[in-house]
Amino acid sequence: MLRGGSAEAQADLVSELEGSGADDAKLGEELFGVATLLRAEPALRRIATDASIEADAKAGLAADVLGDAVGEVALGLVTSAVKRRWTAPRDLADVLEHLGVLASVRSAGDDGSKISGELFEVRQTIDEAEGLRSALSDPSRSAVDKAALLRGLFESRLLPATMLLVEQAVSGTHGAIDGALESYQHTAAHAAGEKIATVHTARELSDGERSRLSDALGAQYDSAIHLQVVVDPEVVGGLRVQIGDDVIDGTVASKLEDAQRRLVG
Repeated sequence: MLRGGSAEAQADLVSELEGSGADDAKLGEELFGVATLLRAEPALRRIATDASIEADAKAGLAADVLGDAVGEVALGLVTSAVKRRWTAPRDLADVLEHLGVLASVRSAGDDGSKISGELFEVRQTIDEAEGLRSALSDPSRSAVDKAALLRGLFESRLLPATMLLVEQAVSGTHGAIDGALESYQHTAAHAAGEKIATVHTARELSDGERSRLSDALGAQYDSAIHLQVVVDPEVVGGLRVQIGDDVIDGTVASKLEDAQRRLVG
């Protein structure tokens, strides 16, 4: 969670991105590259976020380092970013990555609303495949190798924007790939004006059940709702729904646990 100057900087930079009208697919890749560079070079990151250094000097350094490696819009966002005050040096790279995710989602146009669901399907596939999970968590394999593995498995099934985010997720910036994919999911849903509701159920829901649940939650939260349904055999009847920090637990298992606590108490 960003605080203070970093939160203000992110809000301003998101507004700049939205007004850029850039080639968003290329822009997303460029911003991911700059974020990776900053994380790999602590000295550069410290200089870029040092409030005691003149803003124009930091912008000039960014332009010299990046040169022709990024386009005009990406360079403009980076130089704008280094001129701002940051609560913690690591926040600069995190925000540039966030801008990259937003740019990638925008590059999908009207299909951007599909990205969150596709990322969820990738997460489920990885979770259910022990061999794949092991390969992606193997520290001896490079991020490039892991990205190639994921590209071979998913490229034909995903939007180009989703595939770009899946490859970015193995860069290690979020620790485990699942954490990165979940973060990107929420960013993609927010960009589409939706909230994510994770639903745990003992069985698959019919289209009608999904529609009714989505409508009910949408009315309660005054927002479009994107459902991601997890079939969980440990759920004994009913549903467990999580939206952000809110949990709605109507499962039989939960009611039994509550009854047991009351008896013990």
